Amino acid sequence: MSPAYDTTYRVERLERGGAHRVSSVEQRIGGKGVNVTRVLNQLGRYAKATGFADHAFAAAAELELPNDFVLALPWVRRTLMIGESADGTATEFAEPGARVSHPHAADQLAVRIRGLLPGSTGLVIAGTLPIGIEDSLPAELAAAAVEAGVPTVCDLSGEALRLAARVPGVVLCGNFADLTGGSGDLDALLPATERLIAGGAAGVVAVRGPADLVARTPDGCWWARLPDPPAGNPTGAGDAATAAVIAALSHTPSPGWPTLLTDAVATSAAAVVVPAAGEIDRALRERVLSEVVVTEAEPSPLP
Repeated sequence: MSPAYDTTYRVERLERGGAHRVSSVEQRIGGKGVNVTRVLNQLGRYAKATGFADHAFAAAAELELPNDFVLALPWVRRTLMIGESADGTATEFAEPGARVSHPHAADQLAVRIRGLLPGSTGLVIAGTLPIGIEDSLPAELAAAAVEAGVPTVCDLSGEALRLAARVPGVVLCGNFADLTGGSGDLDALLPATERLIAGGAAGVVAVRGPADLVARTPDGCWWARLPDPPAGNPTGAGDAATAAVIAALSHTPSPGWPTLLTDAVATSAAAVVVPAAGEIDRALRERVLSEVVVTEAEPSPLP
C-alpha cells in the first residue's frame, strides 16, 4: 500500500548520543509489498507489485521487478535500518510517508487490482496505508479478490487489519502483536486467533519471531519453529513468510498447513541471514527445511 526506500547502515555498535562510523550502506526500493514481490520471484512465482508511488519510485522499480503503481504520492517515504556487527541487533526507523495527492487515487487502485484479478492466482495486501487513504480500502480490495476466487492474504495493522479481518475467506498474516493486540505467549495467542477465525478469516498466521510462526484455521492450530534460528537482520523475515504463505495458497486453496508452515519458517530464516529485506538465501532455505519443528496445538472449540 505504501512503498519505501530502504536504507541499511552497518555499524560496529549503536550507542545513543554517540557518533558512529558506518562501515557499509545499502539503499534499495522496498516496503512490505515490494519485499513480498521480490521473494515470490526468487521462489519462481511471477509476481507484480502495485500500490501508491511517485514517478521516481515507479521508474526505479521498473528496473528490477514487474509493477503497476498508481502515481499518486508527491514523494516516497524512507526507512532506515541500523545493523550492529557486534551482536547482530537491528534497529529500524520508519517515516510516516506523504499524503496521497490525487483525489481519486483509491478508486484508481481498486480498478487496477480488479483488472489484474482474472489473471491472478493470489493477492497480498500488505503494509501501512498512506495518509489520506481510508482504512476500509484493503478490506474492499480483499472482498473483491475473494469474490473472484483469488486466495488473499492481508498483512496489515491497526484499523485496516480489523476491517480486513471481517472479510470471510481472507488469510491474515503478520506480527502477533498486530494480529492479537497482545503478547506472543501461546496461552494468550491461541484465543485471539480463534476469535479472528470465528469472525470469518480462513486462516491466521502469527509471526512470533524470525523462524517462529503459529497458524490457526477452522481445522486446527500449529506452532512451527526452528530450534536454532540463524542470527541476522529480522526486518524482512515476516515479509518472506507472507510470500511463502501466498505461494502455497495460490497453488492449492486447501494446503496442508504443517507443510505450508514448514516452508514459511524456512523461507523466513533464509531472509534473516541476508542483510537487506526482500532477499532470501535459497540454499539455506533448502537446508533448514528438515530442521523445522511443527507441533499441533489444542485450541479451545470455536464459538
